[in-house]
Amino acid sequence: MRNNPLALNNWPIRYKLILHFILISILPAATIGGLIAWATDTIIGKQVNSQTARLIGSVSQSLDFYAQNLQNHTYFISFNPSIIRFLEEGEAALEQGNERYETKKFLQGFTTLYPEIAGIMVVGAHGDYISNEMYARTSRSLTEEQWYKEAVAAKGIFKMIGHPSERNVITHVNYRDDEVVSVVRAILDPERQVPLGVVLIDLKLRVIAETVKDVRLGKSGYLMVVDDKGDSIYAPRYSVAASLDKDQLKDMSGTFAEKIGDRSFQFIYARSPFTNWATVGVFDVRESAAEVRQINLFLLIFVFAACLLGITASYYLSYSISRPITQLASTMRKVEEGNLTIRYPGTRQDEVGILGRSFNGMLTQINRLLEQVGEEQRQKREAELRSLQAHIKPHFLYNTLDTIQWLARKDGAAQAAEVVESLSRLFRIGLSKGRELILLQDELAHIRSYLEIQKTRYKDKLSYSIDSEPQSSHLLVTKLTLQPIVENAIYHGIKERRGPGMVRIRAAVKGKSLLLVVEDDGAGMDAAALQSLRTQLDRAGKLERRQSHGEPAQEGTGGYGLVNIQERIRLAFGWDYGIEVESEPGKGTAVSIRHPLLEEGRGED
Repeated sequence: MRNNPLALNNWPIRYKLILHFILISILPAATIGGLIAWATDTIIGKQVNSQTARLIGSVSQSLDFYAQNLQNHTYFISFNPSIIRFLEEGEAALEQGNERYETKKFLQGFTTLYPEIAGIMVVGAHGDYISNEMYARTSRSLTEEQWYKEAVAAKGIFKMIGHPSERNVITHVNYRDDEVVSVVRAILDPERQVPLGVVLIDLKLRVIAETVKDVRLGKSGYLMVVDDKGDSIYAPRYSVAASLDKDQLKDMSGTFAEKIGDRSFQFIYARSPFTNWATVGVFDVRESAAEVRQINLFLLIFVFAACLLGITASYYLSYSISRPITQLASTMRKVEEGNLTIRYPGTRQDEVGILGRSFNGMLTQINRLLEQVGEEQRQKREAELRSLQAHIKPHFLYNTLDTIQWLARKDGAAQAAEVVESLSRLFRIGLSKGRELILLQDELAHIRSYLEIQKTRYKDKLSYSIDSEPQSSHLLVTKLTLQPIVENAIYHGIKERRGPGMVRIRAAVKGKSLLLVVEDDGAGMDAAALQSLRTQLDRAGKLERRQSHGEPAQEGTGGYGLVNIQERIRLAFGWDYGIEVESEPGKGTAVSIRHPLLEEGRGED
């Protein structure tokens, strides 16, 4: 199955680390920058709207203040006795004395005390009027004017008319229609509730302009005032009032955006419940977005710097982490190719350094084990050679031949033939076609032939017995295991005692081991000799054994054959198996051999 190069597990660790650092540094920085930009845009928008709403409310309150003053003026005028008589009786009611002069002086007092008033006119239901600053353009009755009709329709309620348009009224100053704002209120008969006339007051537009024009919204934002019909009451010369969609101002307050020409504007307005006029704040969207763009620019610079720093740091950290791992992997590949002398050169103290030193230690251990295996193989070959050499010792052959010769002279050829047969059987089983493992029954036959030869030599001085459990006869043992031990028992035990001696050989299965025991009732060993022999047996098979360095045990001590067997067993089967020796002076020696249970299938052809 082919590996998918896009799978994350197939990436080099360096790229994984870079991706990890990017995810934990750059991605959060970009996310935080985006959230801050969004939050800043929202907060600035809310603050601008809130600030504009407060300014609009303040301007609206100022306009309401002027409007309420004008309303109060209409009340004062309607309560004047001369005005009431004029409205009830007409212009003839003011012909007595100085009443006309006093009435005009009364009206003039308002324009004197309140410079924002451009003029005041009182028009009666019969068509007569009285004013100091205002008069009719033509003889047409003023009761036919639209503003008069609107006042009568309002039934005594104060009403803001806005800019006058094509009315039959002119002032001494000759204000243009767009320079004044008119308000009206009908004066009703208290009893009949019929209109007696209308009070008309013109308010100078500069009052509104002075209230609004000094209010700045940002760099180029401004305020304007529109009436209840959506017509402009006040707007700067560069305003977009003429292009404003009046249907957008139908609510008491609100905000909306509208594109006029090639520019987009945002509008915030609030309508006065007293005058029903709307104060509108106007912003160029590009200006309001400029501050946000500036903040976003700072955020972009911050995110870019964070990303640059994150990429640099991720590259450096990934390189510092992956480089020693790559070096270690390269060293492992060279070891895999067979170079066991190379070592990881790193001196780091982190986990990679610990792994590298452990790897070096493993290589050292492998080299040591290879040397140990080689040494063990060499020792094993030497042990086999010594076993073969021990098996065919020249003096044994010479003694055997002397015995055959002596028997031939004394008793004739029959007994000599038996010895020769035993000797032949001894050599045949000992060689075993070069096999290392033979059946236990063959090993016992081999030792029986050896004992028969020795018994022929020592006559009644030597007796022996061989006892083997039937179930153990099919098991395999290391060949030539018993012969060196029996030889020691004869030469160092039976031969050294007075009188006849006995050698007993037993074979039995004990647990998971085959136990071979060779006992004799010969001279035995003292404690010092026994301890020396046990030390040699304990050191048998070890690399530091002196025998492997050209210092073999002395043959005369009887330990050479036992050490040889110990080495062969331990090198072949491990340290759980081997030889144990028990001995007492004058009572004899017992040698126990613990051998693994090996079925016949383990044998060699």
